[in-house]
Amino acid sequence: MDALIVSILPNIDESLEVVERKGLGHPDTICDAIAETFSRALSREYLNRFGTILHHNVDKALLCGGRAAPAFGGGTVITPIQIYLAGRAVSEAGGNPIPIEEIAIESAKTWLKGNMHALDPEKHVQIHPRVQPGSIDLQTLYSRGGNRGAALANDTSIGVGYAPLSSLERLVLEIERQISGKGARRNPAWGEDVKIMGIRRDNAVDITVACAMIGQHLSHIDDYLAQKATIEELIRRLATEQRFTACTTGINLADDPSAGSIYLTVTGTSAEAGDDGQVGRGNRVNGLITPYRPMALEAAAGKNPVSHVGKIYNIVAQQIAESLAATSQQILRAECLLVSKIGAPVTEPAMVHIKIAATKEFFVTKAKECASEIALDHLRRLPLLVEQVVAGRVQLF
Repeated sequence: MDALIVSILPNIDESLEVVERKGLGHPDTICDAIAETFSRALSREYLNRFGTILHHNVDKALLCGGRAAPAFGGGTVITPIQIYLAGRAVSEAGGNPIPIEEIAIESAKTWLKGNMHALDPEKHVQIHPRVQPGSIDLQTLYSRGGNRGAALANDTSIGVGYAPLSSLERLVLEIERQISGKGARRNPAWGEDVKIMGIRRDNAVDITVACAMIGQHLSHIDDYLAQKATIEELIRRLATEQRFTACTTGINLADDPSAGSIYLTVTGTSAEAGDDGQVGRGNRVNGLITPYRPMALEAAAGKNPVSHVGKIYNIVAQQIAESLAATSQQILRAECLLVSKIGAPVTEPAMVHIKIAATKEFFVTKAKECASEIALDHLRRLPLLVEQVVAGRVQLF
């Protein structure tokens, strides 16, 4: 592969690390999820009607928070959450209109119903689709790719990935999964709007969590404080499982119980009154925000999975890094950066830069051959990746 560059991954300061995750109910993550669900629904509609995915990019979503009056034992949403879905999509093909607005609204409501257990999308949310057809030049570029049998990149963009995850990264992911993941319904008082900040100094961690508590499932301030204590206990147990020697925690640190100021909600998300959201402001495709690791600013959610390299290359770069890290015990860490060039086949990046931390022997004798083989394999399998993305089997936030 002419575009491939392989270099040594330099030593990093492993004494300090910072990792963040915004949970499923965070307003930014809601926007990512709804944009991506919209894209998948559009892709399935196009495939069902025309046998191919038509041009679309619906990666612009804005959540404007509502107003609410939470209370122990219940509470009320006074003003609904407003979600605006914008982007570009083919709305007519061969004389057949495509119900873009209906798809946008129904896909958003479906995701909210399936992931927010205390939020009623029929009462608490209003969806506003604002989608127009794409420009002629980008639609034509998209079509040219289909005619040639290989998708052409519709942007000049960057994708990055790294592996393996650190102990802190695994801990942060597991904390959020245990509190608000789909299978977590152990405690209905815990909302899905969870934000976690982890700081590691050597082998000691400090974990700060914001968790939207749901008033319907709490009868008194003592119940609320007991739930905070339960979360603290959960975090300390998970930190011990990750072999951290010390763990300090803070849950809903802005609380002032004596003044009656606590993080209580009706729906389990700050979107009901306290915060707004936007696509691309939250987690990267590996589900984390990691300032000590390589990150790209591209918003992957909602972009089409066929030709938009802002989505594809971030996924593939992560997969390449993971495959490299799993290839040999001699590889300690791997990073991958892909650069696209608009109009070129997505299978032919302008640059592939792979960094490997490995034994000297492996780097000298096997690194470039191994990196080239793995990168080429993942790039060749991009059509399969499209299917996996449309089926919702690829993490994007």
